[in-house]
Amino acid sequence: MTTAPRRIDVHQHLVPPLYRDALADAGITEAGGRALPGWSVGAALEAMDLLGTETAILSVSTPATGFLTDPDEAAGLARRLNDHSAGVAAEHPTRLGWFATLPMPDAEAAAREAERALGEPGADGVTLLANNRGAYLGSEGQEPLWRVLDEHGAVVFVHPADLPAPAVDGIPPFAADFLLDTTRAAYLLVRNGVPRRHPNIRFVLSHAGGFLPYASHRMAVALASDIGRSPRDVLDDFRGFYFDTALSSSPAALPTLLAFARPGHVLFGSDWPFAPAPAGQYFAAGLDSGVEAGTLAAVNRTNAEALFPRLADGTPAPAPSRLLPVRLRQSAQRAAARLVFKLVQPGTD
Repeated sequence: MTTAPRRIDVHQHLVPPLYRDALADAGITEAGGRALPGWSVGAALEAMDLLGTETAILSVSTPATGFLTDPDEAAGLARRLNDHSAGVAAEHPTRLGWFATLPMPDAEAAAREAERALGEPGADGVTLLANNRGAYLGSEGQEPLWRVLDEHGAVVFVHPADLPAPAVDGIPPFAADFLLDTTRAAYLLVRNGVPRRHPNIRFVLSHAGGFLPYASHRMAVALASDIGRSPRDVLDDFRGFYFDTALSSSPAALPTLLAFARPGHVLFGSDWPFAPAPAGQYFAAGLDSGVEAGTLAAVNRTNAEALFPRLADGTPAPAPSRLLPVRLRQSAQRAAARLVFKLVQPGTD
């Protein structure tokens, strides 16, 4: 039986009843072209055990509060979601954390809720969608929020949303558009100097940063001619982001990410439950099979410990009370997932 890797998952979602009900009232039954998945704390812990995850930082996925056009309603929903998330994490403090939902695109209201959530409720950071009703991160008018987040030295988990344009028939947004959405946000954040003005903010980009690692030099050259900075300086800013591995630890994407990102800036992510357990196993197996032991340990855990010091006390979370047959089955499932991953890779001919 192999030892569980004690991962810290920075990309795991919750879909509590109060959020599902609010979406249903607005006629929303899916996110990113995928039906809203079932969710419960018990199911989350079970999925974590399967992937060898010790602690997960929970976040609300798209559309967050952006589907509400009334600012007071959006702020109220964000507050309720954050109080609920805080309660869930308090019941499982060694296994669950949470990123606060902010009522964007209202930067003033988002700043107030960030100030509150990072205080007494004790959020581990905040979630921001790459765009909120067409307003991308890095756009004008967001300075009040950046100031608060910089003062707190906050971790900002950047999650994609639907593009501010109609989806292309036959291409679900989560499959391709989400990657462009994250890339656009990263580009504008750097173009408009947000990371340089607010160096205490740690931005974590979902899904390996979208297309950013692959297209970073192309974008750096474009930005250099636009804003008069050297491509090297722009690349330094791009490499200052953190990246998670959700749905991205493939033989094609992972080497590019590891070659581009700064040491210590790649974190484990699963995207559960929007990515079902088999998908999580597939990409976790790609990570387990694709990097050397030291890098694997860093991505699985130690890089995240630097961002979330409360998880770095060196004491393993209490082992879940699972019967031996369950532990053996989950270990066998992880081994089988690694084998399947190897078998389905394209040949070299």
